[in-house]
Amino acid sequence: MVTARHPLLSLVLAVSLALPVAACAAPSSSHPVPDVGNAVSPVPGVVSSGRLDASDVATLQANGFRQVIDLTPDDETPGFDEAGLVRAAGMAYANLPIRGPADLNRANVAAFDALLRDIDAPVLVHCASGNRVGAMAALRAAWVEGHTVEKAVEIGRAWGMKGLESAVRERLASEPGAG
Repeated sequence: MVTARHPLLSLVLAVSLALPVAACAAPSSSHPVPDVGNAVSPVPGVVSSGRLDASDVATLQANGFRQVIDLTPDDETPGFDEAGLVRAAGMAYANLPIRGPADLNRANVAAFDALLRDIDAPVLVHCASGNRVGAMAALRAAWVEGHTVEKAVEIGRAWGMKGLESAVRERLASEPGAG
């Protein structure tokens, strides 16, 4: 029981009991995950997803997204001008084409890291399924941030990595460590 001998503690306790639970929670810097294919939010302000279509761009715009980072080569979506549509919707657009395991290299990871360091959150990073995004995030976690292989793979999975996990593990075994 709090007594009058601790008036400041009594005041803090009384105020905290009077506030709704949500008001006591730490402010969140995360953004709602939009309804687009395979969307996950691995870190606050960033959503990883699969392929976008025109209606997804409108959804992102309506949800306040400011930027799209596309990891797909243009020839994966012939007839869909994602860059033009994203820019017309008032969002920034960047493209780093990653075709598959051969493109999981230090130069592309450095470029991916630079794109993520310059984000204007909230940002959506995507490929066809989220798998390449997760693979790049895993390699970034190991090579740039210095995480262990297991932690990097865990981070990659949180970003959407599935089928490229063995390729990521092979890269990390042959080229370990940050740098």
